[in-house]
Amino acid sequence: MIPFRNSLPYDIVMKDVYVAECPFCGQSQVILPLKPEEVRDLRGGARKRAVVFPCCHTRLQLVDADQDYLLADRPIRNGE
Repeated sequence: MIPFRNSLPYDIVMKDVYVAECPFCGQSQVILPLKPEEVRDLRGGARKRAVVFPCCHTRLQLVDADQDYLLADRPIRNGE
């Protein structure tokens, strides 16, 4: 089972990958430096990808993805 506290909801609009809110600094509507093709490559855990949030420059290692969530290698939500 995927730990929910390690997940981050995302959306793809046009060719941009968005998160509604940065889990680190709270900035809204953050465009991640990630392409939709790279999100597809993450699915199934075959590849890992480091992402640096442009708002606060926090680095996050992504290890998996599905159609709604990105999965990180560490907790990014508070005890939910």
